[in-house]
Amino acid sequence: MNPFLSMLNQMNNPRRISDGLGIIFIGLLFASCCGDACAVAEDAGDTIGSKPNVLWIMIEDWSPDLSCYGTKGIDTPHVDQLASQGIRYESAFTTSPVCSTSRSAMMTGFHQNYIRANQHREYDKQPLPHGIKPIPHLFQEAGYFTALMSNKTDCNFTPNTKSELFMGEDWSERKSDQPFFARITFGGTHRAWHRDPQRPIAIDDVELPPYYPDTPFVRRDWANGLEQMQLVDREVGALLKRLDDEGLADNTLVFFLGDHGRCHIRGKQFLYDGGIRIPLIMRWPGKVDAGQVSNDLVMSIDVCATILEAAGIEAPMPLHGKSLFSDEVKNRKYVFAARDKMDETHDSMRAIRSHDFKLIQNLMPERPWCQYNRYKEASYPVLAAMNVMHMKGQLTPQQAIFMASEKPGVELFDLRNDPYELSNLADEPQYAAVRADLLAELNTWRTDVIDDQGVSAEFRAVGVFPDSNPEPTVDDWVLKNSKNYDFNKHGWPAWYPTRTLADWEKAVTDWEPYVFREKDEAVQRPDTVQVTKKPKRKAK
Repeated sequence: MNPFLSMLNQMNNPRRISDGLGIIFIGLLFASCCGDACAVAEDAGDTIGSKPNVLWIMIEDWSPDLSCYGTKGIDTPHVDQLASQGIRYESAFTTSPVCSTSRSAMMTGFHQNYIRANQHREYDKQPLPHGIKPIPHLFQEAGYFTALMSNKTDCNFTPNTKSELFMGEDWSERKSDQPFFARITFGGTHRAWHRDPQRPIAIDDVELPPYYPDTPFVRRDWANGLEQMQLVDREVGALLKRLDDEGLADNTLVFFLGDHGRCHIRGKQFLYDGGIRIPLIMRWPGKVDAGQVSNDLVMSIDVCATILEAAGIEAPMPLHGKSLFSDEVKNRKYVFAARDKMDETHDSMRAIRSHDFKLIQNLMPERPWCQYNRYKEASYPVLAAMNVMHMKGQLTPQQAIFMASEKPGVELFDLRNDPYELSNLADEPQYAAVRADLLAELNTWRTDVIDDQGVSAEFRAVGVFPDSNPEPTVDDWVLKNSKNYDFNKHGWPAWYPTRTLADWEKAVTDWEPYVFREKDEAVQRPDTVQVTKKPKRKAK
């Protein structure tokens, strides 16, 4: 394991940094684990020349819920400082609301549907089409040393392993005169979350979106996520300090971004802003003025075009992403996103967003938003709470919309007056022209840009499963019938609700000790679905 990964593994235990000696601890780790590697890097900083290093920092499952973006309750001083030294993008979006599809796009610079990498957890991975090459390969061909300083690649194409995509796992492995392209993912913000013993967040200090019920249970779960981001912020700070200590910061272009939106209701897996809006920060000393805030509509795949341009590398074919320095980005009217299979949950959605409006086209409106998904039912305490409240009639009309048994074919939101995307205006006469224009632009993108394959009869799985669920939960039925149906082909059945009220109430009861655990208390995360392969974990 590379020295930085070893250090992060130790930092990820909050008890190790909770006694006030965190900074000393990190410094000692760098001194002890880098050794001669740090000396090589310091020498390289003087000989790299005009080619900039590129450091791509990714966090998982996180929206712009950072103090520099104005989120209440949280304190992220290291990311805030990075933002103050460059550009913070207020309107940045990923192309897909889940890791493997969004990462496939970011590994290439092309929308995931175009490269046929749009099905999350693709089982039949194929080589990239159209002569497209992974971004790290382009850097390697240009003489860069490429490193993945974490383990996750999560691409829905081949080649897809760490060793096939990158040359090494730390920039210290490069030659003394060689620039580097390094990527790293901080995975702490992916559920499950640790609490922050250094700076716990009180539930009264957070602000919930109105599509969540305002209860202590929901507030505590939200605050726990913010605390985990504070832990990740310290990891980011340690990495940036290493750049400074090795004399590399002045010649390194740094990007900080999320792979997709937050792992909450209406977030991850969906095309609302909670699922596709991401933090995006760029720092490039001497090239980008500090203290900037941009309202340009930008996409995660624009990072690919920007770093290639910065390194003087030409892609074999024009990328879908555009340089953040280009007039194309400054004058951009729309960004686009798509969602297809999530695990074995089959659904399909497309979205177009301007500064003022968002239109979502639901290609499978017959399916509920909250159809069965094992990951979400095993990971989202608030999903259980909202199901209970919905079945008891305790949600507001705006909150209950997401629990409906089917979706409208088109959703249209006026973001100027409805930033939380709660009031669907698709059928309002005064918005007919807006709807028509956005649908036309979306269909042009689907046809001319991504060559959209739409939804097949096989994917829709009509008539494949029994009409109703004979078991108490969909999870029970799926577990019992795993050998009787091809879930890879047809997905899981979309029966809804996925559980009885009694089963959801039990799930909430199981979640409560975990959600309300104290900042330094170890509580076992409950198994609320039939998870048979993962060991039980304790959260702190």
